Amino acid sequence: MDAAEIPLSKIKVEGGSTPPSNVVESKTVYGVVGFITLQSNEYVIVITDRERTGTIKNADVYRVKSVSVVSITRNNMTPNQAKAENIYLQKLEDHFDTNNMYFSYGYDLTQSLQRQASTSPDPGWKQADPRFFWNHYLCEKMMNGDDQEDNNYSMSDFILPMVQGFVSINRAQVHGHPFAFVLISRRSRLRAGTRYFSRGIDKDGNVSNFVETEQLVIYDGSDAVGGYDFTGRHQMSYIQTRGSIPIFWSQVINMRYTPKLWLDTGDDSLMAMKTHFKDQVATYGPQILVNLVNKKGYEYPLAQAYSQGVMNTGDPSLTYIHFDFHHECRKMRWDRIKNLLDQIEGQLEQQGYCYYNATNPHKSFIEKTQTSVVRSNCMDCLDRTNVVQSAIAKWVLSRQLQQLQILRPGEKIDEQIDFMHLYRKVWADNADAISLGYSGTGALKTDYTRTGKRTKTGAFEDLTKSLMRYVKNNYMDGARQDGFDLALGVYRVSSTSWEDSPYNLETPLIIHIVPLVVLLSAIMCVFGVMLISYSGIASTTLICLFIAFWFSLLVTTFHYMLQNSQCYVDWPRLVTVPGQSDSNTLQPSAEALTSTYLPRKFGKQAQRRSSKELSALEEGDQIPLKKMS
Repeated sequence: MDAAEIPLSKIKVEGGSTPPSNVVESKTVYGVVGFITLQSNEYVIVITDRERTGTIKNADVYRVKSVSVVSITRNNMTPNQAKAENIYLQKLEDHFDTNNMYFSYGYDLTQSLQRQASTSPDPGWKQADPRFFWNHYLCEKMMNGDDQEDNNYSMSDFILPMVQGFVSINRAQVHGHPFAFVLISRRSRLRAGTRYFSRGIDKDGNVSNFVETEQLVIYDGSDAVGGYDFTGRHQMSYIQTRGSIPIFWSQVINMRYTPKLWLDTGDDSLMAMKTHFKDQVATYGPQILVNLVNKKGYEYPLAQAYSQGVMNTGDPSLTYIHFDFHHECRKMRWDRIKNLLDQIEGQLEQQGYCYYNATNPHKSFIEKTQTSVVRSNCMDCLDRTNVVQSAIAKWVLSRQLQQLQILRPGEKIDEQIDFMHLYRKVWADNADAISLGYSGTGALKTDYTRTGKRTKTGAFEDLTKSLMRYVKNNYMDGARQDGFDLALGVYRVSSTSWEDSPYNLETPLIIHIVPLVVLLSAIMCVFGVMLISYSGIASTTLICLFIAFWFSLLVTTFHYMLQNSQCYVDWPRLVTVPGQSDSNTLQPSAEALTSTYLPRKFGKQAQRRSSKELSALEEGDQIPLKKMS
C-alpha cells in the first residue's frame, strides 16, 4: 500500500527505548502537535525538545523548545512545487520557533481553575477550551480519526492541547509561609495575528489579541515542606482579560511611523460588539471595561466609538471606565494608577476571586467564585494594559493572602520586598511574552513593572523597541502573519501549480531599483558634505551642485517610495487584510474588515498607483469606512 493511502486509524505508536535496526535516524518525541496537508504532501508536527517550567498540582508543565515537521507521504513534486512546499514548511517552523507554546500531560492549561472545578474531571482533550487550544486545527485529523467506528487505535491519548502565551510557576514565601505563585496567559486562536494585520473585531464577535490571564496561588498550609510540588490544599485564582477595541477598525500600513486609522461604526459593527459581549458575559459574568487609550489626538476617535457602542448595546452587565493612561501618568507619575484602583475598588470587592478548598481530599469544593471580570485595553492591548493588569492583580493578591492568613488583616503585599521582586519580574516577563507574539518585540514600560518606577533608561529602551516595532510591523510581519494563518487553519493549502501560488508574485524592476537609488543618494550626500569639510578647496560651488543633485534625487526617489508604499511594505501572501491590494485595487476592503479574512487573489505584478488614486485612498473616496487622521 502506498504511504499516501494509509488511513490514520492504521498508524500506531509503539514504545521502546531501542529503535529497530533498520532505522537510519531516530528522535525522541515528547508529543504530537498535529497533522497538516500542504501542497503536495502530508506532514506530522512533533515536539522534539522541551523545557520544564514547573509543576501545578503534581503535573509538570513544559515550554516547547523545538518541533520537527516530518513528511508521512512521498509524492513526487516538480521543482516549482517543491519550492512552494518549502516556503510553507518554513512558515510553520518559524511560527513555532518564534511563539511561546506550553503544554502539560496532566494539567489542562486551556482552562482556568474555576472552570476546571465546575466541569467534568475528565482530563481528555474534549474538556479543553477551544479558544485557547492553539493546535486545534492541526489535531482535527486525530479528532476525526478517533470518532471513526472502525478505528482500532484511539488517538485521544496523542491529542496534546497547547496554549500560546506565557506560563510562570514559582515557589514564593511570605512570613515563612511557602506557596506556589503561578501566572498563565492564554492567547485566543480566534482572530489571531500580528499587530497591524489583526485589529478590532470580526463579524462573529472575535477580537484581536484576546488574552486571558490567570494568577494562581497554591498553598498547602504553614506546615508545607519540599520544593515546588504543592498539592494544592488551598487554590486561589484570579482572571483578567484583554482584547482589541471591539469595533471594526484597522490601521493600514504605508511606511509612515503612524499608519492611517480607519473605523466603521455602523450597524454591523454594533452587532459584532453585542455578539462579543454576549459571549464574554456568558463566560466570565459582568464586564468591567477599562479603556486606557488617550482622550485626545490620534486615539480619541476609537475611544469615542467604543464608549458610544457600549452605550448603544444597552447591556446593564457592562461598566465602561475611560482612564487616559498617558495623561494621568504623565511626567512619569505612574503611581497615579492608584486613582484607577480607587475608582473600581467597589467593583473589585464585589467581583471577588476563585477559592477552591481541597483541605479534605474526599470533599473538595469551590468556597468562593469570581463573579465578573476586568477587561482592559489600550491600542495594542500590550504595554499600558499589562501595567494596569499587574496593579489590579496585586490588589487582589493582598486580599487572597489575607484570607489564607499569610498576610495580616490590612497588610499589603507591597510591603514584602523579596516577594515583590519576584512578582514584578513575573509580570514583566508576561508583558514581554505577550508583546513578542503580537508586535514582534518585548513590551514597553516594563521598567515600571520590574522596578515599580519609571526611569529615563526605561524610556530610552522603549524608544529602541518602538523603532524595532516600526521595522518589523511594516517590513517583516507579512511573513509572520502567514505563519499564523497556516498553523491555525485560517488558510488551507490547496494543490495548485506554482503559477497560481500566492508566493509567485512578480514586481516591476523599478520597485527593486528605487530603494537602492535612495541608499546611494544618501551616501553621496554625506560624501559631499565630507568633501566640503575636509578637502580644503576654496571654491565649493561644484561640490554644492554635487550635493544638490544627489539630494534632489534622494527626495524624488523617497517620495516615489511613499507614493507607492503598498509595494514596499510586507503584506501577507495567504489571506487578505484591510488595506491590502486585491485584484489590482488599492482600496481597503470593507468586507475584509468585517470578516476574519478573505482569500486573496493575486495579480502577476505589483501595480504602480497614481497620485490621484492615492489621494482618493487618503480622502476615503468610495470607501464605506471613516478615516481618522
